[in-house]
Amino acid sequence: MSRNLAQPHSASPAPSRSIVLVGMPGAGKSSIGRRLAARWGMPFRDADAEIEAAAGIPVSEIFARYGEAEFREGERRVIARLLGANEPIVLATGGGAFADPRTRQAVRDSGALSVWLKCRLSTLLRRVAGRDHRPMFVNADPREVLERLMAARHPAYSEADLTLSCTDEHPDVTTRRVAEALTHHSPPARMRVGLSRNPYDIVIGEGVLRRAGAEMAQRLEGRRVVVVSDQSVAPLHLPTLRESLADAGFTIAGEILVPPGEGSKSFAQFTRIVDAILDTKADRRLAVIALGGGVVGDLAGYAAASVLRGLPFVQCPTTLLAQVDSSVGGKTGINTQHGKNLVGAFHQPKLVLADTAVLRTLPLRELRAGWAEVAKHGLLEGPLWDWCEAEGPEAMRGNPQALAHAVLESCKLKSAVVMDDEFETKPEGGRALLNLGHTFGHALEAECGYGSMLLHGEAVGIGLGLAAELSARLGLCSQELPGRVREHLREVGLPVRISDLPRRFSIDRLIGRMRTDKKARDGALRFVLLRGPGDVFTAGDVTEETVRALLREEGCDP
Repeated sequence: MSRNLAQPHSASPAPSRSIVLVGMPGAGKSSIGRRLAARWGMPFRDADAEIEAAAGIPVSEIFARYGEAEFREGERRVIARLLGANEPIVLATGGGAFADPRTRQAVRDSGALSVWLKCRLSTLLRRVAGRDHRPMFVNADPREVLERLMAARHPAYSEADLTLSCTDEHPDVTTRRVAEALTHHSPPARMRVGLSRNPYDIVIGEGVLRRAGAEMAQRLEGRRVVVVSDQSVAPLHLPTLRESLADAGFTIAGEILVPPGEGSKSFAQFTRIVDAILDTKADRRLAVIALGGGVVGDLAGYAAASVLRGLPFVQCPTTLLAQVDSSVGGKTGINTQHGKNLVGAFHQPKLVLADTAVLRTLPLRELRAGWAEVAKHGLLEGPLWDWCEAEGPEAMRGNPQALAHAVLESCKLKSAVVMDDEFETKPEGGRALLNLGHTFGHALEAECGYGSMLLHGEAVGIGLGLAAELSARLGLCSQELPGRVREHLREVGLPVRISDLPRRFSIDRLIGRMRTDKKARDGALRFVLLRGPGDVFTAGDVTEETVRALLREEGCDP
């Protein structure tokens, strides 16, 4: 007997709820389960052994006498009884148990944590060799049996709370990895965007992308998808998405990659994506998945809104800016020579999957640019602004808890605003308030040509400072607020003034850009202004001369 079986291991605390191991025959559920139970000093139960004890006959004979349907019903009752005990247990299930939807629901209802021990076919073949006590392997080719079972059961297994890939390593090693994964596991945060016609969920947390297929399977009617990503994101995160989709029974009908950067939000790329989707013989059950930042989400979403007058759409945002802002709310679109997002549509996603773990792959400049939108939400909400000032530098150092909090709180704020004003029809307030800093920011972006000179978040950051300065000049807020806003943005590494940029700007051209902004009315300038953090409003009565004076002091040319 190994040492791990002989006595509990103190490396990680025992879980407070039952652990249910699921997976294919040969995955090692019983072997790993016994070791986990010994490690934590918890009771171990084997569902098949319990069923045989209750029936008084082997599983093979239950199948022979009563058939699979009767066996599954008895299996569900036994599992529910075991998980309903007063103390948490480690439970190893039979290969087909979790594939039964009623048993999956019984596991969820019990509050247990389900773990899929995922093995490759080659590993399973070696482990099931000679298993003639299982009815499915009697007089059958094990490879054919396993391939059939994997195709049928993997979509159900993918719904487990945690997935751990297992190899031919020693069971003690696998046990330790499972224990460590369980110790660090935290369920994703979920929130509902409760729109009257198209409600959807936002799922936020570490490792959410690995569960993408399971989450989509519960919300999409079809099982064919097209993935739109960019050439920088795809090598990093597309393999994880592919595997998750395959596990859940999805077929990827096409993968469309665009160049990274704002320049891809163009008619040319839009047309290319639409044609590629139509090339897949698309029907209205084909889903479009956006894997990338705000550019990919806006572009793919607009294509999804347009093809066949609307395809289901899933957002998998991979940048901080997209996770806190652009992936939520259903705004899609492209840029033109006249300005930003002037062509597009409202098209709500079916689901938003914000995996905060992928933020670790972001270049620091992109992370900082995303923070500008977090700061904007802070100024809109009030208390979140105080948190931003206190925790922003820590978040920019990559603190996962700070970043997760920023995403969660931003999504709460934005979803509430979207539910109140889905199509931005309120003349004052509503979704228009989300444009704080954007009138100035969009004008700067357009002048820079939507290239790498100025990222969207950087433009918004400068715009936030200008909006605060304009508010102070109009006597709406304290004279110290512009300095606070700019100091915070500078502290997290963002440019805060137009003069920080490596080029000169014309006041006439910037004013012209502002007049064609989609928020303008009859050519009149409109701004979101502040009385203070948490107290913002839209204004259409700011004189052009006031804006010109502000831009002159920023160093712009007449």
